Amino acid sequence: MQTIRWGILSTGNIAGSFAEGLAHVEDAELVAVGSRSAESAERFGAKYNIPHRHATYEALAADPDVDAIYVASPHTGHLEHSLICLGGGKAVLCEKPFTINAREAEHLVAEARSRGLFLMEAMWTRFLPHIVEVRRLIADGAIGEPRMLHANFGFRREFDPAHRLFNPELGGGALLDLGIYPVSLAWMIFGAPEQVLSAADLGSTGVDEQSAYILRFPGGKLAVLSTATRTVIPIDPVISGSAGQIVLHRPWNAPSSITLQRPGEPDYTFGPAHVGNGYNYQVHEVHRCLREGRTESTIMPLDETLAIMRTLDDLRAPWGLRYAADQA
Repeated sequence: MQTIRWGILSTGNIAGSFAEGLAHVEDAELVAVGSRSAESAERFGAKYNIPHRHATYEALAADPDVDAIYVASPHTGHLEHSLICLGGGKAVLCEKPFTINAREAEHLVAEARSRGLFLMEAMWTRFLPHIVEVRRLIADGAIGEPRMLHANFGFRREFDPAHRLFNPELGGGALLDLGIYPVSLAWMIFGAPEQVLSAADLGSTGVDEQSAYILRFPGGKLAVLSTATRTVIPIDPVISGSAGQIVLHRPWNAPSSITLQRPGEPDYTFGPAHVGNGYNYQVHEVHRCLREGRTESTIMPLDETLAIMRTLDDLRAPWGLRYAADQA
């Protein structure tokens, strides 16, 4: 197949990271950007040498030279903006979290499936080489039966009520922005939980500034997870099994590495050289699917994305944290 031509919807920091990653994909071409203003589209387009610079998202979706669009807007806009792109007949890679809640996710998935168009959540870490190696090791029985996961992701950021991490109108809170990483990792390892427990500290804007979760899976398997935007916490997850453990070293970054530890054996460390900034690996999966005529990824399937969104809803329900989209 010829080069796959990409557009980027929105011009924020993560859109820039995606543009930089895309430059390392040989069969990809960044041809268009869409923004809510001509000025922003022009600035972004000039910075990344993008020929088509659209002042509206609708114009981007209608661009006949675009095959696939990366939706990089804040997650409060993911449903609306992805629907615009699907309406233009484009394949869509939507930034995580997929939507604000499960109801929005169900709407979006139903629309993509009814149109027969490709759609995937941009959980970029799932495609990084060290996470691919984790899946291989577990499948090969390297740690025996996986039994427990301890995973955290957080940092301390100075409080700013207007920033998306703290602003409820932008879907703020540690869970949706950061906690989704360990939650998604737990799903990747164990599948669907049968019980979820959680607690959170809500800040002055009403969103969670730190929160913790216990997920119980069939057979008594457990995931103990936490996240924070105002607290420095460790971020080296450990997957423990009946015959050993895998330590993931700062896995939410690229490059990263893992260490397999088994009693009485030397450690095995896997730390490959990365290509680009890591955002490029998910693009290879999109291209694979498009070339094989697939509308969904087998590595980040839509049913799993839907189930994860339901888990996130269940985790925050006891806190009383509700967004505007929850009341719609």
